[in-house]
Amino acid sequence: MTKPCVLIIFGGRSGEHSISCATAAGILSAIDRSRYDVITAGITPEGRWVVVPDNPDLYRLEGADGITITGGEVGINLIAGQSSALEIEIAGGKVVSAADLGRIDVVFPLLHGPYGEDGTIQGLFEMVNVKYVGCGVLASAACMDKHTTKTMLTSAGLPAGRWELVTARQWRENRMGVLERLETLGMPVFVKPARAGSSLGITKVATRQDLAAAIEEAQKHDPRVVVESMLTGLEVEVAVLGGRGGSAPRTTTAGCIRVAERVDFYDYKTKYIDHDAVSLQIPAPLPPEMMVRTRELAAAAFDALGCEGLARVDFFANPQTGEIVVNEINTMPGFTPYSMYPMLWQAQGMGYTELVTELIELALDRPYGLR
Repeated sequence: MTKPCVLIIFGGRSGEHSISCATAAGILSAIDRSRYDVITAGITPEGRWVVVPDNPDLYRLEGADGITITGGEVGINLIAGQSSALEIEIAGGKVVSAADLGRIDVVFPLLHGPYGEDGTIQGLFEMVNVKYVGCGVLASAACMDKHTTKTMLTSAGLPAGRWELVTARQWRENRMGVLERLETLGMPVFVKPARAGSSLGITKVATRQDLAAAIEEAQKHDPRVVVESMLTGLEVEVAVLGGRGGSAPRTTTAGCIRVAERVDFYDYKTKYIDHDAVSLQIPAPLPPEMMVRTRELAAAAFDALGCEGLARVDFFANPQTGEIVVNEINTMPGFTPYSMYPMLWQAQGMGYTELVTELIELALDRPYGLR
């Protein structure tokens, strides 16, 4: 029997392009080649799909800039309704040859941020009729937008903290009114792009005088901006896997991010460049009852947002007060061997290659169409 064919897609149009490449380096190194055939496709920052080498050493994150997928003469196209792909050679703006790559059994989209983690590419897969790893269209879109995530969590009775949304029109037409509204959150606050990850464009603001600059910095990444009240406690994360055959989601114990005292908050540089500034502690130093509660809340949040496959649910947990607040839900978390998501599962006894296999099998078991 032929092995299932996995199309691994990475790069993409978001500001997290190089992080996606680093994730691909980890997956390509770990995927069980005895079990799956692999095709690799890169998406350039301009949005072109191109055939790229199946070589993880080419995509590892090196320095502040990382790797960028560049365009080539050979592209790749999914064929609508047939769960298959074509390799297309283009010269002078015209297609000069095409080769059938055969059936694609499952797509593994290793894309972070807009145009990959936000429901857009998931909609394409649904239209093309190909199975894929991870959350569907609605859950991907909802979890990508911090305002929508918090709104849905609150509606489900889950703790999401205090926040305000600032749209581009509100900021353009009534700046003073926006600033007055944000004063109700108190200080300090965190100003964030509503639909960006990897801590891009986030500013910690201690005074009203710095709010405008912070909002405009966030708008460089997204015209929709979320301003959140500062939460106290430990920043902890729980990894969630969908259950087999429609069973309940599976969760890990919570892990904790420890940031060096010299660092003000966990920003992009701290996550990916300044490796000495951060460490992961698994399990997190929480009382047993809070550890149980974070797992319960992670599963509840996964279900409330309609997630499938995988997600990482991030919390602020205060051992002194017992308060636990959901900060965000990440539907395609960082997935290098040293990222929190796979390390949490490793602490549960599921190794990196086993985790990759489980995610692919979950996708293969999922039916086509509405679920």
